Amino acid sequence: MTREDIIKMARIAGAHDNGHEVRFVEPRYLARFTALVAEAEREAICPIVYGLCVSDNNAQEIVNAIRARGSE
Repeated sequence: MTREDIIKMARIAGAHDNGHEVRFVEPRYLARFTALVAEAEREAICPIVYGLCVSDNNAQEIVNAIRARGSE
């Protein structure tokens, strides 16, 4: 994940960006930002799982479990 990706997620979450810094003025924005980062990381892991698993069925089960963590 690049710096630009992180800044983009912060903006999506509602952070204020004055060109020099990105600030969260309310805790709910920070909570949304952390959820976006976690989701991006989960999705980044999924292709790795497919590449490492011998069985597509096992890979799919693992990927489903990883993605389900986002709905907990």
